[in-house]
Amino acid sequence: MPDIAWRAAVSALGGTPVPTDIAARYSEPHRRYHNLTHVRAVVRDAVTLVPLSDRDTSLLILAACAHDVVYDALPGTDEHLSADWARSWLAKSNLSPIADRVADLVLATITHTADPSDPVACALLDADLAILGSTVDDYTAYATAVRQEYSAVPDDTWRTGRSRVLSGLLGRNQLYLTPTGRDRWEAPARSNLARELSSLANETNP
Repeated sequence: MPDIAWRAAVSALGGTPVPTDIAARYSEPHRRYHNLTHVRAVVRDAVTLVPLSDRDTSLLILAACAHDVVYDALPGTDEHLSADWARSWLAKSNLSPIADRVADLVLATITHTADPSDPVACALLDADLAILGSTVDDYTAYATAVRQEYSAVPDDTWRTGRSRVLSGLLGRNQLYLTPTGRDRWEAPARSNLARELSSLANETNP
């Protein structure tokens, strides 16, 4: 559970763990993909990607726990509010000195770009995109769930916007920033993205 991981990381950094609403937020009924299952997977995968100090591992866990804590399908706004949530709760835990670092990591998920010399950010971003390199069935379930989260968006608008996102990802030289992430997920991710993009094109031109 993200609340357990959050409290453990706070303790490891010398803070005072206090109860948060993190589990309740990730359990909100409108979430179909960005939920408890997702945040647990991001925490799990992130800590396996690069060797880090104990301090950096704790910072990574905090950022992974907080990165989608606010999710109302409003890209950009959600990440800023999630960063604000992290700052607020870290201050309550007597960890204000590291709050900006955690918030900056959360904000990196807006563009999914990071300085290659920042292994913590690279690990977070790769873990957040791990689903792209999953099995065909798991990727299909993910794509369906994300569409449900944007159910208020008309089909034509969705196809246009989603196709733009997929094309942008496919246009990157590398989807993953860590060597381990690339080894695990790069090839299947490109296959999954291309398949979904083709499917969206077929819906537009049956």
